[in-house]
Amino acid sequence: MPPHATDLKYRALLEISEAFIACRDYDSLLHTLWESLLGLIPFDYLALVRYNKLQHTARLEAFAGDIVAKAPLRQDLPIEGSPVEILLETGRPLYVPDLSREPRFRPDLMENFRAYGIRSGFWVLLERGEKRFGSMSFASQSLDAYGPEDRELMEHIGRHVTIAVENALAFEKITELRKRIEDEKVYLEEEIRSEYRFDELVGNSAALRKVLKQIETAAPTDSTVLIQGETGTGKELVARAIHQLSGRSHATFVKLNCSAIPSGLIESELLGHEKGAFTGAITQRIGRFELANGGTLFLDEIGELPLETQPKLLRVLQDGQFERLGGNRTIESDFRLVAATNRDLRAMVNENAFRRDLYYRVNVFPIVIPPLRERREDIPTLVRYFVQEFATRMRKPIESIPAESMNALVNYSWPGNVRELRNVLERSVILTSGTKLRVPRDAFDETASQNGGVVSMEEAERRHIVGALQATGGVVGGPKGAAALLGMKRSTLQSRMAKLGVTARKN
Repeated sequence: MPPHATDLKYRALLEISEAFIACRDYDSLLHTLWESLLGLIPFDYLALVRYNKLQHTARLEAFAGDIVAKAPLRQDLPIEGSPVEILLETGRPLYVPDLSREPRFRPDLMENFRAYGIRSGFWVLLERGEKRFGSMSFASQSLDAYGPEDRELMEHIGRHVTIAVENALAFEKITELRKRIEDEKVYLEEEIRSEYRFDELVGNSAALRKVLKQIETAAPTDSTVLIQGETGTGKELVARAIHQLSGRSHATFVKLNCSAIPSGLIESELLGHEKGAFTGAITQRIGRFELANGGTLFLDEIGELPLETQPKLLRVLQDGQFERLGGNRTIESDFRLVAATNRDLRAMVNENAFRRDLYYRVNVFPIVIPPLRERREDIPTLVRYFVQEFATRMRKPIESIPAESMNALVNYSWPGNVRELRNVLERSVILTSGTKLRVPRDAFDETASQNGGVVSMEEAERRHIVGALQATGGVVGGPKGAAALLGMKRSTLQSRMAKLGVTARKN
C-alpha cells in the first residue's frame, strides 16, 4: 500500500475516534463510519449487531447501504449459524472472501446474502474486557474484497466502535431512567423554596428571584412598598415576607382587604370607633391603624379604597396621627405600610379614580409580581410543593405525578395564578385514590381555545412548543432558544418535539 494511502486511512481512523465522542445512538455510529470510510475501504454495506447474552440472541441495530428499508432492523434473531456465533467461539475477527463457499451460516442468512448480492464480508467482535456487545460487519458485493491492510484497519475501527457502543448503551440506560422518572416524584428538599428561603414563595425562576431580591432590598428600609400583580399571584405572601425580614417582625402584621369591606364601614375598620359613634356602635372598637402600631399594615386591593377615605389614609401616612370615629382624642401610630393592587393605579389617577398625592405616597418602592404564565419553570416545583402539603394533610400516599398531568399543568395559562393552581391541586389530591396524582380533566375546562373548544393536554403542549419555536425563529438551543424560553433542557424539548411531531424549522 502506498504511504499516502496508509496516512489517509489512519487519518480517517482519528477522525472517526473524535466523531464517536458525540455519538449517542447506533444510527449515528453507522453514518459517521460511512462518511469517513467511503472511498477508503471497498464496502457496500455496514451493519451493527447487538448481542443479548441473557437471551442468547442477536439484533441488527443499525444498517447502512442501499437496502436499508428492507433490512430486518431490531428483530431478535438466533445466534446459532451466524457470524456472531463464530466470533463468540473464536474471539477473533472473521473474514469470508467467498460467501458462496461458507458452510457454517444458516440457510436464511445465506439467502439474504444472495438477495443483496453480498459476496464477501469481514466481521469484528465488539468486546471490552469480559463484556461482549455484538459485532461490526463490512460487506462487499465483490469477491475477496479486503486485503490484510484493510482488515487490520477494520480491526482498529472495531475497537473504537466498541467504546462508542459502550457509551451508547450507557446513554440508553440514562434514557430508560429518565422514562422511569417521567412520573415526577413528589418530594420537598430545602432547595425547593429557592436560595432565599421565603416561606411559600416557591420557585427558582429568574422572574421570581428578581422579586425575592427586591424583597430583601426593601424589607429593612421601613419604606412604603406597593406590590402589584394579578389576582392569585401571591401578593400577601410578599407582604408577609417583607414584614418578616424587617425590623418590625417582632410586632403585629395587620391585614385589611379593601375590596372585602363595604365602603360605609371601611373608615371604621381603619380608624376604629368609640361607643355610640353611629348606629350599631355598641362598644369601642380599635382600628387597623392602631393595631398595627410598631408593626406592618397590609392594605390589600388598595385600588378599591373609596375616594372619600383616601385623604384620611394620606393624613395618617404623613403624620402618623388620627382620631377614632366619634372620638376627639388624637392617637398616634407608628406602622409600616405595605399596599397591594391588581389594578393600574396610574391609569386610575388619570381617570380621577385614585388620588394622585396618595399614589405618590404609596408608590415609593414598587414590586411587580409576574403572573404564573410568565414563570412556567416554577410550576413543577409549586406542584410538588402543594401536592406534598395536601397529601400530608389528607394522609394520602401520593408518590408521583404523571408526566402528562405535569405537562398539562405547566402549559395551562392559569388566569387565577398560584391560587388557582393550589385549588386545582387540592381538588386533585382529594380525588386521588392511589399513589399517582389524578388531575381531573375538567380542571382545564377554562383552557378553551379562542374558537371556544377545549384542547387536549397533548395539543396544548404542542401549541405551546410551536409558539416558543415561532418566537425564537425555530431556534431550539442556546440562551435565546425555545428550550431556554420554556425553561427546559434542550434534550428534553427535543424529546417532546419528537413525540409530538413538532419540527425545529420555523412553524
